[in-house]
Amino acid sequence: MGAIEQVKTLTGNAEFPCYVANPDGKASAAIIVIQEIFGVNEGIRAKCDHWASLGYLAIAPDLFWRINEGTDLDADVPEEFQTALDLMGKFNQDQGIRDIEAAIHFAQTEIGSHKVGCVGYCLGGRLAFMTAARTDIRASVGYYGVGIDGLLDEKHAIAHEVMLHIPTNDGFVPADAQAAMHAGLDDHPKVTLYDYEGLDHGFAAQFGARRDEAAATLADSRTEAFFKEHLA
Repeated sequence: MGAIEQVKTLTGNAEFPCYVANPDGKASAAIIVIQEIFGVNEGIRAKCDHWASLGYLAIAPDLFWRINEGTDLDADVPEEFQTALDLMGKFNQDQGIRDIEAAIHFAQTEIGSHKVGCVGYCLGGRLAFMTAARTDIRASVGYYGVGIDGLLDEKHAIAHEVMLHIPTNDGFVPADAQAAMHAGLDDHPKVTLYDYEGLDHGFAAQFGARRDEAAATLADSRTEAFFKEHLA
């Protein structure tokens, strides 16, 4: 359903690849799908295709383009998992947010409105929170975002709705970090947190061993309702 397109950076002096999936008709809203550390792989492309099937323009920017061309890794292959961790160590997250913002501007131009949301997973869950605080994105969803407890000093800048999905047995987000997220965000008027008891990181991966079908279906239904409400 989708294809790779080149999108201009914010400075306009370079282009970077994005997987773009178009709906059958005219899209009235768009969703930026923010990758895990595994790049714009089969699972991320499938998520874009799903959003396009629901009528959204869906865009997955290749955020690792400056450090590795065409990252497409499998979380279930140990060697590829290690490669992903190595790339993560080289990735400039602040620059990544600027590339996400460039994708937002591209989407706004394509649909002719500001009705653009984002959804991210793992690293992308963290970046979705940062996007909510640093851009004019209209709705943001993060799945098992890592290190959000260290970003709480940015919560005052969140102007539009945010939803976070938190598995309670996340091996990358310990209990004290989860507690800090709840303490810092439960009373925020724009933020909703959902806990998933006993589940681990990656439970909503589109494919592979990490996926928990029941929990992924529940979380995704909440995400779909969220975007339907806030990007209407």
